Amino acid sequence: MTRIAAWLVAWTLALAAAAPTQAATRAWLDRDRIEVGETTTLNIETDQATAQMPAFAELVPDFVLSGHSSSRGTEVANGQVRARVLFAVALQPRREGLMTVPALRVGDESTAPLTLTVVPASTAPARAGQPVFIESEADTRSPWVQQSVGYTLRLYYATPLVSGQLDQPAPEGAALQRVGSDLQYSRELAGRRYTVVERRFVIIPERSGTLTIPGARFEGTGVGGFFDDMFGDGRRALQANGPPTILQVRAAPDAAPQPWLPLHGLELRYLATPQSLRAGEAATIDVELVADGASASQVPDLTLPAIDGAQVFPEPPQVDEAFERGRPRTRVTRRFAVVPTQAGTLRVAGPRLQWWDVRAGTARTATVPALELEVAPGDSAVAPVDDAAQAAFEAGRGDAATGDVRTWRWLAMAFALLWLGTLAWWLRERRTASAARPLSGADAVADAAPGGAPSTSARDLQRLLQTGDLGEVELALLRLASPPAPTLDALSERLDAAAQRAAIARLQEARWNAGDPAVARQALREAFVAGPRWRAAVAPDASERLLPPLYPGQRDVR
Repeated sequence: MTRIAAWLVAWTLALAAAAPTQAATRAWLDRDRIEVGETTTLNIETDQATAQMPAFAELVPDFVLSGHSSSRGTEVANGQVRARVLFAVALQPRREGLMTVPALRVGDESTAPLTLTVVPASTAPARAGQPVFIESEADTRSPWVQQSVGYTLRLYYATPLVSGQLDQPAPEGAALQRVGSDLQYSRELAGRRYTVVERRFVIIPERSGTLTIPGARFEGTGVGGFFDDMFGDGRRALQANGPPTILQVRAAPDAAPQPWLPLHGLELRYLATPQSLRAGEAATIDVELVADGASASQVPDLTLPAIDGAQVFPEPPQVDEAFERGRPRTRVTRRFAVVPTQAGTLRVAGPRLQWWDVRAGTARTATVPALELEVAPGDSAVAPVDDAAQAAFEAGRGDAATGDVRTWRWLAMAFALLWLGTLAWWLRERRTASAARPLSGADAVADAAPGGAPSTSARDLQRLLQTGDLGEVELALLRLASPPAPTLDALSERLDAAAQRAAIARLQEARWNAGDPAVARQALREAFVAGPRWRAAVAPDASERLLPPLYPGQRDVR
């Protein structure tokens, strides 16, 4: 077998592994550890277009149910169009301890059971009892420099809201990054039922010393009491300021391993290893890395050391980021195609990473044991693939692989055609993904609006109504106007269609006052199917800025 033959074998294996797979019905909790009196949301997603609401009544003996919702749509994944149905319900446990959410039947499939930990209620925040207040929490008060600090911000409000904005200023001397979407649940404090909006951040100190995280700010509009309804418009302004958080950042020790990697924990393990090897044939090794206390950008590359007697072709890593126990957690899995060049014993050294244990204050090393694998003789010897050919494989190109094709000539031509077809498919999918990506200020648009071209089109909005969360939908609506409207109330004043203003009101009700998200989405789809209808006499400008958008994190807080 020639060099190009060995390269094509490994590349074919990588293409096969990258083939799209059909998503199964799955269930998850937005929080799997809560306090007594709090709620968590059970989400169930399926690709069965005709699936009906699961029998949530089976959960009643252990949970109080509320906030049922559902949404249906389609999405394009890896060039395939599939249905996407999402059901959700809020669960409030009736007791403490370890609880199980049983498997639920969804159409022709069933979900897997889930585990929920319910702990005793903690001490109520000092400001409990007020109509609205802010609480913040850092997972440590004495981090090391460049350590990822989990920072959780919670907005509590007992008064129904119709609009609002939550701001978290960035600290000086540290990077601030928002993590995931907001969580929303309820909690009983000081005899009052509060709705809680929880937002998570990662803060990375850039230097040692005292670090001050400024307190968050909230401004919004709530529904007033009886006398407000009788003698006013039923609304009143609300605001709250959170306290600052002080961190004492420790410098990296002089003897610390480099590169500097401060973590709570680092684990390495094999997910799969080959049972047999043959010279000239590709086998795969799957490795998993779990970093407790680091975001994906901080995790080093997962690689295999060079192997004497074999060529290694790594596939792109699969990265999964989560926020657990108040801090980030990253899981990386990577597959390596190994092609032995000769028969005999092949020794594969495992990855080895040094890191700093932030709790113990000491250096540690994560590794996996070396593999001793027996390689059986192949049909013929395999010439080693040079560095240029391996680089071409990793970049997805085959132009660097050269050699004598001989009897492999026709096979090589077939693979070349396959590669060209794959490239054409990839370019088409890239254009499709570019058109369907989440909206940004640089997106090109066709719809007309007062003041110039908007940054959101009606088509963009319809896509987000299918797949985006309500925060993204709100941002898209604000960008229908040019310049973008500062609030949904300001946007409504610019619209001429009563149905569009009513649909926006339903969205605000769903976000802030226990309205039905599915109903809000449907109303917005129908009202904005042909784009916004603007009032001819309205020319929006900066003077209309009453309050900034509710979720500035998508614009100001990253």
